[in-house]
Amino acid sequence: METLQPIQEQKANRLINVLSIAIPVAVAILLGIRQKVDLGSWTTYLTHLNAVINSITAILLLLGLYFIRQNNVVAHRRTMLAAFTLGSIFLVSYVLYHLTNESTSFGGQGWVRPVYYFLLVSHIVLSVVVVWFVLRAVYYALSGQFGRHVKAVKWAFPIWLYVSITGVVVYFMIKPYYIH
Repeated sequence: METLQPIQEQKANRLINVLSIAIPVAVAILLGIRQKVDLGSWTTYLTHLNAVINSITAILLLLGLYFIRQNNVVAHRRTMLAAFTLGSIFLVSYVLYHLTNESTSFGGQGWVRPVYYFLLVSHIVLSVVVVWFVLRAVYYALSGQFGRHVKAVKWAFPIWLYVSITGVVVYFMIKPYYIH
């Protein structure tokens, strides 16, 4: 691929940085809205969809790692773009759920309570952090900067995998307390 001009690189970096801040801030603001929108009871199923999306994303991430280790770049690219697409769908679904439904409180007691909150907090914090790394990794791959892509992925992959897996674990831990 052709080398990017410095001005193009600056624009891409600026966009990645803006999105990496804007996405978590927008999600936080949307989650803070107390007045819920009524779009019907179908939105109560979005938590289940999100768990499926996170599960498939984790599998795709592992497949992407497998394919690149097998030097199957085409399969790697396809699985990683599918994981990125699912991540985008997850974000929309997550926001839509929280715009339309009250948050669910965790009702577990004893040792499981601090475990749940540790997983939840680490999941949330790392889901904010991973946006920047994933956007960079995707940008570097699509722009043919594979050395930089590999460096970004060293951070993006384990964080993204952790966020995907803990999203499913947290879902199963809180699932008994959903009111729908």
